[in-house]
Amino acid sequence: MMHRNKKWFVLIPFVVAAAILFFGWVVTALWNAILVPAAGAGVISFWQGLGLLVLSRILVGGFGGGKGGGRWSGRPSKQKWAAMSDDEKLRFKQEWQRRCGKYPDSSNQASSNKNEQAE
Repeated sequence: MMHRNKKWFVLIPFVVAAAILFFGWVVTALWNAILVPAAGAGVISFWQGLGLLVLSRILVGGFGGGKGGGRWSGRPSKQKWAAMSDDEKLRFKQEWQRRCGKYPDSSNQASSNKNEQAE
């Protein structure tokens, strides 16, 4: 049963190449349509747009691969959070609030804490 759809695997390189060409064109078109008039940037060619796409992927996202996805997959964070004690979680939330102003998903806790303090 595993070999019945082998014909579709031949198309994968063509689909990947088409996607790369399409996204390179999109980056070029967006750059030339938005940044040239708005910021006075120079007009870029398709190959420069493709280079920008590759550069941004390297700088921001990496190329993924490996088990567990990229560095922002969330799995290591969830495992680390599960391994924390309640005191460590509380310190982490307080430090997050100190640096960022609000801890995500703490809107209910913040309002209940204010009500407790008011009493």
